[in-house]
Amino acid sequence: MSKKTEAPKKLEKAPPEPPKEEVKPEKPEKPEKTAKPEKKKKKEKGIFTLYKVEVDKVQRLRPTCERCGTGYFMADHGNRYTCGHCGFTRYKPAENGHV
Repeated sequence: MSKKTEAPKKLEKAPPEPPKEEVKPEKPEKPEKTAKPEKKKKKEKGIFTLYKVEVDKVQRLRPTCERCGTGYFMADHGNRYTCGHCGFTRYKPAENGHV
């Protein structure tokens, strides 16, 4: 008489559960992007902004610096002229008469 050997039974694992879906809070929708307005072209700066050329005459549009002499134009800042070389400032006369 021979004994039959039985193979050891394998433990059966339960089928894996599907992953649970996490509920995320809804984000407010972003407004659609609109096209940006085109940028305005900047005025070109150059030597032609300092002079006004007429038929036979050349007129300077800005004053020259009193300390530095000719060749050093003063910058126009609305209510004053300023030299960028030495820092000399000359104020424009007030239009209203108030100081």
